[in-house]
Amino acid sequence: MYRRGIGGFGIVVVLLVLILAGGFGYALMSKDFERNEPIIGVADKVYWNLRSPMNIKFKDDSGIKFVRISINDGKNDLNLLNQIIQNPSTELDVNLTFPKTGFFAQKDTYEMSIEAVDTSKWGFFTGNKASKKVEVVLDTSKPDLYVLSQSYSISKGGSAVVVFRATDNQLKEVYVQTNFGKKFKAVPFYKEGFYAALVAWPVQVENFSAEVIARDFAGNESKSHVRYFYENVKYKTSTIALNDRFLDGKIVDLTDQYAKDPNALSRLDKMKFVNETLRNSNEEKIAALTSNADTDITNGFNIIPFYPLRNGKKVADFADHRFYTYNNEQVSESWHMGIDFASVASAPIIASNAGRVVLASENGIYGLNIVIDHGFGLYSLYGHCSSAKVKEGDMVAAGDQIGTTGTSGLALGDHLHFGILVQGEEVRPQQWMDKKWIKDNVTSVLDAAKAMIDKN
Repeated sequence: MYRRGIGGFGIVVVLLVLILAGGFGYALMSKDFERNEPIIGVADKVYWNLRSPMNIKFKDDSGIKFVRISINDGKNDLNLLNQIIQNPSTELDVNLTFPKTGFFAQKDTYEMSIEAVDTSKWGFFTGNKASKKVEVVLDTSKPDLYVLSQSYSISKGGSAVVVFRATDNQLKEVYVQTNFGKKFKAVPFYKEGFYAALVAWPVQVENFSAEVIARDFAGNESKSHVRYFYENVKYKTSTIALNDRFLDGKIVDLTDQYAKDPNALSRLDKMKFVNETLRNSNEEKIAALTSNADTDITNGFNIIPFYPLRNGKKVADFADHRFYTYNNEQVSESWHMGIDFASVASAPIIASNAGRVVLASENGIYGLNIVIDHGFGLYSLYGHCSSAKVKEGDMVAAGDQIGTTGTSGLALGDHLHFGILVQGEEVRPQQWMDKKWIKDNVTSVLDAAKAMIDKN
């Protein structure tokens, strides 16, 4: 019986189908044919002062090969960028500057059109295309800013207050900028448009200056210098001779508890680990927990002198710069950033002011460590506790017992290590234990600002 074979045309058709199927499969699987659109990294609404470049970020799996950006005032288009990228990359930063033209003379709001094409061979080798419309609000006016009231002076290691007014239709942020890089957050004060901030001068910083900054969403910025009188305070320096009992006692205990490989460390290396490495880690944790100033003081800031330990005797002072020697050679150094008070063993520790507990756990050299947030960026710290009667997140009232003194952490005898922090910076606790200082430098400044606001 005769069987007809597949003709030449049929073979060609089958081969074409196989080739097309293979090509399509390759296109689906190959990175050269990826189908993800470029990502255009810009908000749906932006503010532009025309002086600073507008930054737009592009990302794509295969690389950006073409970008077009134009802006429309409702009638006319103005081309800002029309660029073929000679060396396509997966990430592209575009900083737009506006050409000198009268295009923006009449309106405050415009529409920006952004288009990006990648190097993918998808879409018959044309690539993936992404587009986005952005509302652009022009704002070339700086915020109105002036200082209303401030503490007369700030001392090295101390605290101070400043109250100011900042207004702008598009106000983004207000803060106090210092010469050493620290930004102190300002919080809403009393009435709309007014702000207050607690600031600190760290003991390790030789000189201090500060200015209030107000910035809007377009990047317009106003500055005002805070005219404090600067008081340079000299702090104690101590040289402490280490003995074997100390090195083989507390130092070994803390090294065994916290070092990754304590047996690999010599006796003096263990001392350096505890007094420097571990201490720095513990202090960084405290700074991170105390750097916020989220609470506004619209209704005032009612703080009374701290008195954490009844009948406590001061046994160590704030900002004592300690140098440790062994066999007459210096082996380590550190700063003692609090006041030590001693009373009877396991004496009750009292919260003098209301607040929220942000730390109540073991913290290296501080032992069982309690920290309370009192608002306005002010925190109190209690170290070497033998017990804690509060937990993190608890709200405490003035007069509540929060724990008992002890010998936990790097403490040789039963005592309380008491500290005060302003937005993560350790400051002189003595100031916050002094009723007159608080009145002259904090509450009276805030009250004077209120009176000025009411008068106007």
